[in-house]
Amino acid sequence: MAENNVQSNSVQNPRITWEGCSVLLDINNGDRLVFSRLSAGATLKIGNKNCSLRPLIGCPFGSLFQIDNGEEGSYLSRVLLSTEDDNNKQENGDCQTQDESRDNREIIDNNKAQSLTGDDIDELRRQGAKGDEIVEALIANSATFEKKTVFSQEKYRLKKQKKYAPTVLLRRPFARSICEAYFKKYPDRIGFLRVDALSLLLSMANVSANSDVLVVDMVGGLLTGAVAERLGGTGHVCNTYLGGTPYGMDIVRIFNFDDEICKRIVRCPLSDLSLTQNGTSEQNSEQADPCKMELNEEISSAVSADEISPSQHEDSVLLPESTVSPGNRIGKAPKAGEQASQEVIKTWKENGFSSLIIAAPDLDPWILVKDILPLLSYSAPFAIYHQYLQPLATCMHSLQVGKLAIGLQISEPWLREYQVLPSRSHPCMQMSAFGGYILSGIKICSS
Repeated sequence: MAENNVQSNSVQNPRITWEGCSVLLDINNGDRLVFSRLSAGATLKIGNKNCSLRPLIGCPFGSLFQIDNGEEGSYLSRVLLSTEDDNNKQENGDCQTQDESRDNREIIDNNKAQSLTGDDIDELRRQGAKGDEIVEALIANSATFEKKTVFSQEKYRLKKQKKYAPTVLLRRPFARSICEAYFKKYPDRIGFLRVDALSLLLSMANVSANSDVLVVDMVGGLLTGAVAERLGGTGHVCNTYLGGTPYGMDIVRIFNFDDEICKRIVRCPLSDLSLTQNGTSEQNSEQADPCKMELNEEISSAVSADEISPSQHEDSVLLPESTVSPGNRIGKAPKAGEQASQEVIKTWKENGFSSLIIAAPDLDPWILVKDILPLLSYSAPFAIYHQYLQPLATCMHSLQVGKLAIGLQISEPWLREYQVLPSRSHPCMQMSAFGGYILSGIKICSS
């Protein structure tokens, strides 16, 4: 039985979870986002309850679960939504648009409206009452519920549901969901790269099937994973780095890539890509560049800082509130980011890369670009992300003076999320006001 569960994800249905896959758990409609790797022993803590994630194995992504109480404790049970439930929700939403005479002016919040005590709720739980039943009991014993407006009643119901009947939505981890989850909780780990900026990077670099994309990924592997996801098992994504230690790309493991896609994700130091056919370096043939010496010193200090950071260990994935313990690492995802073969490196030297994407918030873009741009083929697009404007403006000016690229522009992505509800559609009260900047252009042949 266990052998059937622990199969290679190359033969798994990508729409259904399997033992060992990574999932994104959305608790109470975005209140909390948790990455986890499914296994028989994995658990999730919601409030003061520990729930096993075993019921999630073999379920389609997008399934909704609810915490119920049983004789052996709390457990996750799948909620099956029917068309009738959706129609009822639609009718309730339409009713909210109708004129109503009720308002909340006569309601006094003195904590005396609820006749159901905490002991009564505990007794209901001991009797095996489910969370929805407790919520309905609270509504039935509320003296002011019927006096509230429809909107206030819905807010009251949602508040009690989150406390007594929390829900868990099983989401598939892909570029957008992973970026949104990290940006919400750990934005510094991905260089404050917002999802709209990530999509612009992929579009401006013309990432498409059978492309050979060169990336400088210092945002934890999010950029590398997003490029590999769009390539879909074709072409290559080469994560290049300066110095002797590659940059961490632990986030790639969350994507659940199959073996074919993992083989397309490779690493190669910039020094190997810059070597000519006769084994001499084009850069070494010139006089020592003070700017490059400054870059090497900067990289050395960054590598030293990374070596002492726990995020560089292969076994520690940067997962928000990960629930995976060392004993539960079964069905481990295939390892991506192997060293590029000499054959494919030779092909890149002869033909060049089809596009370039840089997301290195800690480094000067121009010092990187002047060494990496010659590795691209002519007319190849490139896109560079940075959290601040001035480094990109300096890089853009240097490219214009050196006549190295055309179509140069600096874009500032802007995103606003809207709440869409009957009679209550408006921009969300809280939003991200800043998404960084992107420098894009096309490489040309320059004398």
